[in-house]
Amino acid sequence: MAVDRDHVLRTAAALLTRKSTATMDEVAKAAGISRATLHRHFAGRDALVRALESLGIAECEAALDAARPDEGPAADAVRRLVQEIEPSAALLAFLYTENQLFEGEEQNEGWTRIDDRVAALFRRGQRAGEFRIDLSPAWLTEALYGLLGSGAWAVAEGRVARKDFTHMIVELLLGGALRQHTARREES
Repeated sequence: MAVDRDHVLRTAAALLTRKSTATMDEVAKAAGISRATLHRHFAGRDALVRALESLGIAECEAALDAARPDEGPAADAVRRLVQEIEPSAALLAFLYTENQLFEGEEQNEGWTRIDDRVAALFRRGQRAGEFRIDLSPAWLTEALYGLLGSGAWAVAEGRVARKDFTHMIVELLLGGALRQHTARREES
């Protein structure tokens, strides 16, 4: 019987996003294969995480393409991006916490490509006068990642409704937490 690698990766992603400390035995069981079969495809947890990283990068790049970040107002493009990335947000939240993916010389160039594209979207919004210029595109990119991860965990734990994912992230990122009348009063 041939093993469906995509099924194994998606099963591992689903399990690890709920339980980041899951063992290879637990991953194999969830995927419906033996531990030996899992190890034939992924030599260990690091190899599995690296394969999940490749999946996450591919899904981020596909979401960026689908979001059309160069079209229309930048705020609309951010909204489209969050909406497109939502199905992969839990996997990205897991990967975001895997320090070995972001340390040293072996960092996957895919993350840099994604960072550059997202930062370019924020830079475009700043040039168009849509976004604040006192916050760097790099910071706005990191804030977006943090909100995506937090939103994914909150949805997974049932603290917020999945249907609210895009709205709560986009509104907090682009609108901030201050009420508009409060912000106007402080500016006076």
